[in-house]
Amino acid sequence: MLMRSALRTWSFPRTDRVPGLGFASQGLHMPPCEFQPQPYQSLPYEYMQKVHHAHSGYLRGKLYRRPLLLHQGHMQWLWDMDGRRYLDLFSGIVTISVGHCHPKVVAAATRQAHKLWHTTNLYMVPSFYEYIEKLAATLPEPLKVIFLVNSGSEANDLALFLAREHTGNFDILTLGGAYHGGSSQSMGLTSLSTWKHNLPTSFGIHATMCPDVFRGPWGGAHCRDSPVQTLRTCSCSPGSCHAKNMYVQCFRDVLDSSVGKKVAGFICEPIQGVNGAVQYPKGFLKEVFDMVHDRSGLCIADEVQTGFGRLGSHFWGFQSHDVMPDIVTMAKGIGNGFPLAAVVTTREIADSLGRAKHFNTFGGNPMACTVGSAVLDVIHEEGTQERSAELGLRMMQALAKFREEFRVVGDVRGKGLMIGLDLVKDKESRTPLPTEEVTEIMQDIMEAGVLLGSGGNHNTILRIKPPMCLSEQDVDFAVAVLHQALTRHAARH
Repeated sequence: MLMRSALRTWSFPRTDRVPGLGFASQGLHMPPCEFQPQPYQSLPYEYMQKVHHAHSGYLRGKLYRRPLLLHQGHMQWLWDMDGRRYLDLFSGIVTISVGHCHPKVVAAATRQAHKLWHTTNLYMVPSFYEYIEKLAATLPEPLKVIFLVNSGSEANDLALFLAREHTGNFDILTLGGAYHGGSSQSMGLTSLSTWKHNLPTSFGIHATMCPDVFRGPWGGAHCRDSPVQTLRTCSCSPGSCHAKNMYVQCFRDVLDSSVGKKVAGFICEPIQGVNGAVQYPKGFLKEVFDMVHDRSGLCIADEVQTGFGRLGSHFWGFQSHDVMPDIVTMAKGIGNGFPLAAVVTTREIADSLGRAKHFNTFGGNPMACTVGSAVLDVIHEEGTQERSAELGLRMMQALAKFREEFRVVGDVRGKGLMIGLDLVKDKESRTPLPTEEVTEIMQDIMEAGVLLGSGGNHNTILRIKPPMCLSEQDVDFAVAVLHQALTRHAARH
């Protein structure tokens, strides 16, 4: 039982000056923010550490030497217990889509909280039908039938089950470098050793080569759908891509050698998220989808990180590849931090579950539906997709210059506000930068007032995936902070 004496109150002054890295003496200031956070009044830091060690089943994150105690959020900003303000470029792992505590989302949730929190989807509740109609309108025909669930892992579990139930086949293909969840089934779809436990997970999963045009054996200067290409040389004639052809052949080899004549399906992210914004050669997914369909399989697009306009050019990532999946999964940004996820498919595939009962206790929860509906409204009303396109281009073009200036920046990639900086020890071999050096860089960036993530199999890729409410000033400030952190790293090493 928590004792009142364990509570602590901090009263702190507002400050926009950047701590750390000596930026204050250089006159660099954060962009202005009119929001005034409340004083911190909760458990002391040391007390929470003791509770964590005694009772928490989760490993505390090791992004920084001393874990952050975050206190409050507003739009793209977060505050810690001492009142320091941070520009959030990680969005709670790509989850805060329209901004922390967005006023319109908060207002909608508050209204619903006073009406009805939960019943069951065995009853009819207006917010459920209002939401699924609104969500269905964002997807092309025939993707119009929706199952609401609670997380991305759960959504991918259901998609896997749907593919096998509908086709009557068992084998599922996935890509190396993929992340599709941490449940026992979705872990089988995941191909990053960081997230794999040494236990049997889901049988019948076959990982194919990751078509990474920077780290893979093939890649060139025109491969990917991004404003920034790799620095690898390319002799392909217009309209052709040697790298794409080779990665397609690798996929075909797995189909010809490792599975039966029919498969249940193939799952992929339009851009790999946890692996560090890895993009495939243009045209790769289109050819792979055709091969899977030829084997009677279904194609599943995992839009957990790429959906809801984050890529800028399209509302859904699969649209940028000119493909039509049979099933789409989504989570994270769908609820702006509220536990909500969905599986969208065709009526024919959805009806496959009619062979037995399928039920989800919290799927279609009135609170979740209300929040999801408000998020969609904000995305459309505030033009967050267009903002992602414009600001993502601004940031990537600025970051691309780092490759010439810093020996450790091997690649800059992404689309919209989904960006990765691949840090290397050697640009020729593309050897990942030692983890301890990446940790130093991230520590300096945090101390300067910017939060971002890391990814890839070695956690050496800086992941930039902010709330889609940034300003041009925020982008320029973030680029300046990264530049200074990399400059400081160069001086140390």
